[in-house]
Amino acid sequence: MFNRRRITAALIGLLVLVLGGWLVKDAVGGGSTSPSTSSSSTAGSSSSAPAKGSAAVPGADSGLPLKALSTLPSQAADTWQLIEKGGPFPYPRNDGVVFENREKRLPGKKSGYYHEYTVKTPGSPDRGARRLITGQAHELYYTGDHYSSFVVVDPAR
Repeated sequence: MFNRRRITAALIGLLVLVLGGWLVKDAVGGGSTSPSTSSSSTAGSSSSAPAKGSAAVPGADSGLPLKALSTLPSQAADTWQLIEKGGPFPYPRNDGVVFENREKRLPGKKSGYYHEYTVKTPGSPDRGARRLITGQAHELYYTGDHYSSFVVVDPAR
């Protein structure tokens, strides 16, 4: 009977550890979105010239730099036009798929919130490193270095 008590206590302890780890993971994952909202004042102050327009740009409160679509490579505008039309996309297996945000460079959201699209790279034998990422709240992000860094894109400029 003494062994049964030990096994039961060990199983309960293991269960408490697993549940505790799960709760900590949720708390850390949920906490990653609050810094991005708290840094919205940083985004507004860093782009003081277009402050009036940046408030209307979805994702401008993320703390990421804001850039006009016209300042990105011309292929980004081509991809944006395809996104607005619903395709067809040059890489149908890869374009429009869920972007998981594994690098956690974009604001933390539930799986399926973001989708990615290839921005063609002239002379590249493959898809290259450039992508446009869309969010469900109409955010538009650009990365030219395969998810190492992002900017918020203002498609109206």
